[in-house]
Amino acid sequence: MHPLGVSRPPLEVADLPQPEQVFGVEHLGRREMWRYALGPSLIALGAAIGSGEWILGPLTIGASGFAGIAWLITVAVLLQCVALVEIARWVTATGEAPIVGFARVPPGRRLWIPLALFAIFAALILGGWAKASAKSLFALVAGHAAGPGDSTTVQLLTFALLGAVVAIIWAFRRITRGLELVNALLIAAEVAFLFVVCLFVVPWDGWWQGIKGFVQPGMPPRGTSASDLGAVVGFAGLTAGLNWVFLGHYRDKGYGMGHRVGFLAGGRGGKQSVRSCGYTFPDDAENTACWRRWYRLLRLDVYGLFLPGALVGMLLPTILVRQLALDSGTSPTAANIETFAADQLGAGHGRWLFYATLLVGFLIIFDTLVGILEVLGRNVTDAASTSPSIQARIEQDPRRFYFPAMAAVLVVIGTMTTFTQPATLVQISANITNAAAMIFPFALIYLNRRLPKAARPPRYAIAVLVGNAVFFGFFFVNFVAEKVSGSPLVTF
Repeated sequence: MHPLGVSRPPLEVADLPQPEQVFGVEHLGRREMWRYALGPSLIALGAAIGSGEWILGPLTIGASGFAGIAWLITVAVLLQCVALVEIARWVTATGEAPIVGFARVPPGRRLWIPLALFAIFAALILGGWAKASAKSLFALVAGHAAGPGDSTTVQLLTFALLGAVVAIIWAFRRITRGLELVNALLIAAEVAFLFVVCLFVVPWDGWWQGIKGFVQPGMPPRGTSASDLGAVVGFAGLTAGLNWVFLGHYRDKGYGMGHRVGFLAGGRGGKQSVRSCGYTFPDDAENTACWRRWYRLLRLDVYGLFLPGALVGMLLPTILVRQLALDSGTSPTAANIETFAADQLGAGHGRWLFYATLLVGFLIIFDTLVGILEVLGRNVTDAASTSPSIQARIEQDPRRFYFPAMAAVLVVIGTMTTFTQPATLVQISANITNAAAMIFPFALIYLNRRLPKAARPPRYAIAVLVGNAVFFGFFFVNFVAEKVSGSPLVTF
């Protein structure tokens, strides 16, 4: 047994399983690796593309341009990629979901579990994605954007789509694998469609302005406040300080010790026990070599799939919306961002493109909704697993808690969507994730520095985690200052 942290049982000690053992192949070559081993980051990427990439990025850049804004998105994505690797390091080395690991950080689960759940729900329960996908679906069916008189229909569609998410997840045998396949197909279709449309609509100068904006540092446009940019960077890539909510999928994929802990099955997957406490491995040559193989896989998953997907997923919608704003002389607003591109493309290039763009926009945002609702239920279930009494009641079958939790979340999100516009909800959510970035990187540093020596993070990774707290914290402080005093601390 290996004691680690406080208020949680010691980690059991066992050898790391070999990747071939986990994925059921004789040799994990390049073909087998892409077919079986990679994929958890696609679930995170699917959620990322529908928030920052399809809503907040185009909303801000469509009105203000790339200069001084887009490069901050690149910084945010790079910082988050390092953070994703570090979170996956913990999950792979112990098999424990991040929220379960945080319960080991002093003073223990009585602080960290409620704090983590509050942060998750404060940021993700607002439901901007649910209503945004409903507005896109309404426009797709009705042929026009929803107006003030369509609010009841949009609200009914919101509840219907939330229910559809639960039904989809129930239908999976193995939730993580099902989400990987769905996200792979949707992301490929979405990126291909946007690329082709951008080739025909955006001139080369527009492409160049976008690419240059993402790599060339500069001051934001005059008059822009730091709190205005906080929403964009908070959901650029993923969810700033709450990106860990998606990384429990590495456990369910079977990465490292996740193979020994178990996975969350869908409604048709049969009973699957999931241990509430993880493992660690001996510091010997054999386990060190095995760890390096797992570490290469998770780095490839993040840097080979998530990083390029996040950057391309942000570039294409932003250059498209920016060009459409310039051509039409109008800018997207929080009220019409979900249908802005479809309206402009339909008006200038044919009605069929209006419907095609709406369909793609709907799929992008609905894909995010699936990911958001699933991780809410997942993290509540993982948090509940730290309670011995709840563990006894569900008899190691987490579905008994998971699906009722998702149903409760569905009702709350559906209610929250009645209050304001989806883009406004997402902006608030993004700034809350910036606050989480000031807290959870330090908890992660505590945990990872206590792993077996082979799995401990390098110094640069610790420095980047601190950089996450400083970078995203700067925008959150300005957001709070503006809400409290009426004026931001920093205006460019």
